[in-house]
Amino acid sequence: MAVYHNLHSLPRFHDAVLTVGTFDGVHKGHKAILNEVAAHAAAAGGESVLITFDPHPRKLLFPHQPLGIITPLAQKLQLIQEAGIAHVVVIPFTREFANCSVKDYIEKILVNLIHPKSIVLGYDHRFGHDRLGNIDTLKHYAQKHNYELIEIPAQLIDEAAVSSTRIRKAIKDGRMEEVAHMLGRQYPVKGTVVHGRKLGRTIGYPTVNLEPLDAEQIIPAMGIYAIQAIHNAQLYNGMLSIGFNPTVTDKKELKIEANLFDFDQEIYGDEIEIAFVKKLRDERKFDSLESLRRQLHADKQDSLKVLHELT
Repeated sequence: MAVYHNLHSLPRFHDAVLTVGTFDGVHKGHKAILNEVAAHAAAAGGESVLITFDPHPRKLLFPHQPLGIITPLAQKLQLIQEAGIAHVVVIPFTREFANCSVKDYIEKILVNLIHPKSIVLGYDHRFGHDRLGNIDTLKHYAQKHNYELIEIPAQLIDEAAVSSTRIRKAIKDGRMEEVAHMLGRQYPVKGTVVHGRKLGRTIGYPTVNLEPLDAEQIIPAMGIYAIQAIHNAQLYNGMLSIGFNPTVTDKKELKIEANLFDFDQEIYGDEIEIAFVKKLRDERKFDSLESLRRQLHADKQDSLKVLHELT
């Protein structure tokens, strides 16, 4: 898949079948659209093209309403590639772009840059300044600019019963099984391994402390989770804590700490990917380290049971 960040050096696409959107999460509803784009491109002998935006438009339009993203750009591009899209154009979402009129958006961006043979969009797609453009607007310009408009019907998207907004809320609530159902995969967070207090090793549960690579990605609710982790292309089962560690400190400093089963390597500075499978319980304060150790033993057994059901 080819990715373009410079709008002034795009190639001339051959019989482009185009779709446009933020595609945060690349969830089941998004995949219904991407599958249609890839299928139409294949049937027409043309090239599938997707326009997306970075940063997320809401970051610019609603700066005082923290959004939290589901998929950082690199992960989003990987998922789009896996869906069979050949070309992705990443448009910087600036104030100037946000103020682009509907007419200029269609003519200067979609038509002049991509020269689409077809445009494939969901029934509820909106665009342009104040989101005044919609499917009907694109239909109005279709004959003038010689493109076919293919509308993804409400039923096809709504059958997925999913939206980025619903997924964000489920992540923030720690409902990871629902998240996996809506995404079609476990929810991953990539991070760098950093030094911690090293207390876990003293009670038999050494931890990998994680600092997320993307500070804007949503972190699940505080609590204890069954997880899977990938390090150097190897998959490990484990459990993970998100919280303040109230048993050992009064500091309100959020920590993400994973105990990987059958793992004893020193990997400070390495990158690791965590897939959240299920929240096991809320964080709580124990009256002693021995009580904490016993609970961690129970958490491990619960994690193993959950993870065994994945296979």
